[in-house]
Amino acid sequence: MENHNDSSGYWRANLRLIKVSLVIWALVSYGFGILLRPLLSGIKVGGTDLSFWFAQQGALIVFIALIFFYAWRMNKLDKQYGVDEE
Repeated sequence: MENHNDSSGYWRANLRLIKVSLVIWALVSYGFGILLRPLLSGIKVGGTDLSFWFAQQGALIVFIALIFFYAWRMNKLDKQYGVDEE
């Protein structure tokens, strides 16, 4: 990969990644679990409503997936901008 010595570009990419991750987290946690509850109440998953599933299980699964995605993407950004630890 190309070595970029542009720290402002690195931080812009980092902040963009954080913003996207937070939007996904908020959408799953608050959107599907709370705000869209009436819309999702008739859909059954594992014997319970989909909104309840998102509030109890889905949000945790998505949060853990976001942690791994963030770590993977930050490693790629670190290498791209030449700030990796290796």
